[in-house]
Amino acid sequence: MNFQYHPTTPLAYFESLVQSDSDFPLLEAAASLGQDEEAGLDVQQILADVDRLLARLQRRIPDGTDGLSCLAMLTQFFYRDLGFGGNTNNYYAPENSYLSEVLRTRKGIPISLAVIWLELARGLGLEAQGVSFPGHFLVKVTLDEGLVVLDPLTGESLGLDTLAERLAPFRRFESVLEDGDAPLGLHLQACPPRDLLARMLHNLKEIFSSQDDDLRLLAVMDRLVILLPEAWHERRDRGLQHAKMGQTDKAVEDLSHYLAHEKAAVDADYLSDRLAELKDR
Repeated sequence: MNFQYHPTTPLAYFESLVQSDSDFPLLEAAASLGQDEEAGLDVQQILADVDRLLARLQRRIPDGTDGLSCLAMLTQFFYRDLGFGGNTNNYYAPENSYLSEVLRTRKGIPISLAVIWLELARGLGLEAQGVSFPGHFLVKVTLDEGLVVLDPLTGESLGLDTLAERLAPFRRFESVLEDGDAPLGLHLQACPPRDLLARMLHNLKEIFSSQDDDLRLLAVMDRLVILLPEAWHERRDRGLQHAKMGQTDKAVEDLSHYLAHEKAAVDADYLSDRLAELKDR
C-alpha cells in the first residue's frame, strides 16, 4: 500500500514546493497561491486540467512538426480556440493571479497567463522561458530560426522596435545606455521560476496593501518570506505588518531578524527605535 505525505497547511505545502531551485514546480507552486483564498482548493485538479489542455493540443500536432509551426498552433489554440486573454475590465483584481480562476474564466494578467502558456509550450518540446520585462511580463521561445518574444496577454510576437518602445519609459540612466541593443538584451534574459513566482506575489502584495486588506496581505508576506529566505526586507515588511495588526511578539521577531542581517540599512536607526517601542509593550 502506498502512502503519500501531504503537509497539513497550505503554507507548509507551499514551503515543500519551493525548497530547491532544481526542477522547481512552477505550475504547482503558482497554483497553490489560490489556497490563500480557498483553503480546500485542489491544486492537483488544476494540474490535471492543464494536462488535459496539453493533451488536446498535442493531438492536433503531427509528429515531426517544426518548432515554428508548433508555436503557431499553440498561439491559435491558447488565444483563439480557448479564448485566454487579459482581464481588461478588472485588471487589478487579485483573482487574476490565481490560476484556478484564470483557468475558469480564461482571463488573467500577463504573468498568470504566462505560467499556463509556458507549461503548454514546454509540453510541446519548445524551449520557452519567462522574461521579467519591466512593467509587463513576457515570454520567449528559442527556435532554429531565432528568438521569438511574445506578449502572453495576446500572443503577439514583439519585434525589436516594439520592445525598445516598451522599455523606453523605464530607462533611468540614458547617459550610460549608449548601445541600444545591450540594455534590451539584458531585459530579455530568462526569468528563473523562483523570481517569476516572487513577481506574482509582489503583484498581490501591492494590491492588498493598496486595499488595506491586512489579513490577505499578511498571507502573501508569509509566502514571500518562505520563497525568498534571504530577502531581509521581506522580513522587515512582515514585521511592520505584524506590528500594525497588534501582533507584537511576531513583529519583534521579524524586525530583530532584519536588523541582525541589515545593520547598515538606511532604516536601521528608525527600526531599532520601533523595535524598542514594541519590546516595551
